[in-house]
Amino acid sequence: MAGHSHWANIQRSKGIVDKKRGKLFGKLSRLIIVAARSGGPDPDMNLRLRYAIDKAKAVSMPKDNIERAVKKGAGELDTGESFDEVIYEGYAPGGVAVLCDILTDNRNRTAGEIRKTFDRFGGSLGTTGCVAYLFDQKGVFTIPASATDEETLFEVALEAGAEDVKREGSDEDAVFEVLCPPTDFDAVAAALKEAGIEPDNAEVTRVPQNYVDLDNDTAGQVLRLMEELEDNDDVQSVSANFNLPDGYEVG
Repeated sequence: MAGHSHWANIQRSKGIVDKKRGKLFGKLSRLIIVAARSGGPDPDMNLRLRYAIDKAKAVSMPKDNIERAVKKGAGELDTGESFDEVIYEGYAPGGVAVLCDILTDNRNRTAGEIRKTFDRFGGSLGTTGCVAYLFDQKGVFTIPASATDEETLFEVALEAGAEDVKREGSDEDAVFEVLCPPTDFDAVAAALKEAGIEPDNAEVTRVPQNYVDLDNDTAGQVLRLMEELEDNDDVQSVSANFNLPDGYEVG
């Protein structure tokens, strides 16, 4: 299974999302605020806001929190908060490309923290553009293999605009991964819902164009770096282009 899918599955299996739910709500509030501020408070007219709200609902963020964040972004609640959107790029051990999407109210503080994290875990923070070209924006749907058969999924997804459907993982934890252009995300989501196929995860994210195969030792270093970056309050998401070794067990 490829890196972006691996990391999402590792987060779920280790319970990272549950353990850090309060921190996650704070990050999602920022995402909603910025989306509402840039495109307006109506999710039907603001696709970016709709995606942010969908992400919040997927992790059971309370409705009041979501509505408050939308109002902050729309200027109905004046809190004086202002967030900048920044992308930090760098390298993890093994030459793995890492890309961090950031929302921060203090660029200097965040830059220092991210640089220290890369250094601490054997990576290095790079310059703007050093790895971004290795990633594409894609809609990604992850569906348990037990939820549907491949032929049905293939037909439903591709008719709705998906680019690819592939099976990932071993028999026990196998999943189907559906990839589509961001512009077709809503159409594919609606088609899957109509067919009664429920994804474990659905999001517009950065997907690597190619991958670096890791050995066991390097895999451990990369995963520790990924987890530490995700733990930063200013980091919205982390993308990387790695493949874990076959049979690798996450500690």
